[in-house]
Amino acid sequence: MRIASSVVVLALAFLPVLGAAQSSAPVADAFRSNITRMEKNLVASAEGMPADKYGYKPTPAQMTFAEIVLHVAQDNDEACPPIGGAKAPERAKLTPTDDKTKLVARLRESFAFCDQSVAHVDDSNLAGSVSAFGEKWTRAGLMMERIDDWSDHYSQFAIYLRLNNLLPPTAKPRS
Repeated sequence: MRIASSVVVLALAFLPVLGAAQSSAPVADAFRSNITRMEKNLVASAEGMPADKYGYKPTPAQMTFAEIVLHVAQDNDEACPPIGGAKAPERAKLTPTDDKTKLVARLRESFAFCDQSVAHVDDSNLAGSVSAFGEKWTRAGLMMERIDDWSDHYSQFAIYLRLNNLLPPTAKPRS
């Protein structure tokens, strides 16, 4: 009986610790985690494609690799500010024909700005209305749109890299 009582007392003593370990913003935390993961993969893809292949596109109807890099950066600058209640940054205009170094830097900047924009987002206002891409969204809906869009463009990057005999970041052996 004494052992059972000790176990119950210990279990009750740890309940506050277990409760404190759980996030009060699991959706926002998951979104921030996704930003980190997708930033890593998208930037590594942009860095991994040789500069002379930035004009590559598998078919005439598709975007070039450079166009996708710039597109993701521009979409980050449009979608992340309303999610976090921030103001969109004013940036110098770039084109897909700009050099790889500038395009990769812009992609990095857009993710850094996205990180900063959503740093204080919590789950209390996920149903709040925001605007991006000429449409009205809930904050949660726009967060899901970003995840979907990043995944879509990572798959494009992976295909473009593989068509150029390069491994995408998630296919490389872990070091």
